[in-house]
Amino acid sequence: MKAQGKVMLVGAGPGDPDLLTLKAVKAIGQADVLLVDDLVNPEVLMHAQDRARVIHVGKRGGCQSASQEFIERLMVLEAQAGHCVVRLKGGDPYLFGRGGEERAHLRRHGVTVEVVPGITSGMAAAASIGISATHRDHSQGVIFVTGHGKSEGAQPNWKALVAADMTLVVYMGVARCAQLQRSLLEAGMAGAMPVAVIQSATLPAQAQLLTSLARLPQALHDSGLGSPSIIVIGEVVRCADAFAEVCAGVCADLGQENLQRAVG
Repeated sequence: MKAQGKVMLVGAGPGDPDLLTLKAVKAIGQADVLLVDDLVNPEVLMHAQDRARVIHVGKRGGCQSASQEFIERLMVLEAQAGHCVVRLKGGDPYLFGRGGEERAHLRRHGVTVEVVPGITSGMAAAASIGISATHRDHSQGVIFVTGHGKSEGAQPNWKALVAADMTLVVYMGVARCAQLQRSLLEAGMAGAMPVAVIQSATLPAQAQLLTSLARLPQALHDSGLGSPSIIVIGEVVRCADAFAEVCAGVCADLGQENLQRAVG
């Protein structure tokens, strides 16, 4: 009887293939089968064996994706067939990557699971334009939140988040930025709060927008930025390199005259 294989849930990082961890590289090199999300940079597959089967499963807003049920069933079947399976996800598998759901499903079926963390896009995006998500002068903590809940009615407690007075890093929020803005303003956040939107962070096509919460939907529309993007909201955005260059430390509010879009 063939020995059962295993599944590794591997974070591929924010995009730049050089930001893979060494453990992720080793895991990719061991895989018989790789189930690859759409946001994973294809260059990381250079670490895979020639004989490895690569199955692209999508999992990105606006693109055709395999169902989550199919992916979970396939991982179980491949592991039961004795294969080493790598589920390759953009960023980190445990941060809005459904890694927790997949691990629970695999364990229920008796499959050995290993998790290989990756650099999450929220931290990489902020750092790529000079923003420290936490800063002793601006924010004592950071909160990661999704703009796309499991159901239409699933919403964070925006009042609690605003009251916490910490940096907000929003994943999958571009399509719902008007709703995000409205929720934050209604929860008491100042319209002058600085906001950064970073698209395709760490990749050659990276582009970013600096604006204020009051102008976010219109500024985002005017900029032409879209998904995949990270939205960073908070006083730490004043640390962004472009913010310092544009505002020269004198703008309390990023208004229309201070809208910036920079391409790296």
